[in-house]
Amino acid sequence: MNIAAIRKEYKLKSLLESEVAADAIEQFSIWWKDALDSNIDEVNAMTVATASKEGIPSARVVLLKGFDEHGFVFFTNYHSAKGQEIAENKHASLLFFWKELERQVRINGFLEKIDDTANDEYFKSRPYGSQIGAWSSPQSKVIENRDVLDANVEKYQAQFGNNVPRPTHWGGYILRPKSIEFWQGRTSRLHDRLKYSLEGNNWRIERLAP
Repeated sequence: MNIAAIRKEYKLKSLLESEVAADAIEQFSIWWKDALDSNIDEVNAMTVATASKEGIPSARVVLLKGFDEHGFVFFTNYHSAKGQEIAENKHASLLFFWKELERQVRINGFLEKIDDTANDEYFKSRPYGSQIGAWSSPQSKVIENRDVLDANVEKYQAQFGNNVPRPTHWGGYILRPKSIEFWQGRTSRLHDRLKYSLEGNNWRIERLAP
């Protein structure tokens, strides 16, 4: 197979300045509803890119768990590799790719921990297995084999029974956006790109060349 020959022509929609909301979060809400209505599998999957204090980047897919005018929320282990990088460098990026709609959304900003009340509320809503898993996995650490995880699961099931508390090392981050770019695929790789930049309390919209 010739990898260089793999390509797809994008032609579903356009993205014009006259068609978008003045507020970036409102525009994201419109696209979010479109994505939900399209029955995309794991529609809330997004790439989170962080970097160390030296500027060495890393990226991984996590799940969006909420958004509003303040930002975008996900949950993780604070002791994980991403948690350590966030502690060193608050700047981060999110990326959504909804291929069924031929759309991308790129969000740049900085991360903050959310409060423990929200952490506890979400943790209680998680399935029991996921609650136990938050205790059982020393995320991003080297372990000898799978048996380590299985032993930890048995340990914490015995310790907590059906009433699993939230680990203090587990919780949420909110990414507070400084810029949001909406990308709509177009024919001949002449894609539409509109970038919103936050200036005070208002968003400035600019078109970027593809």
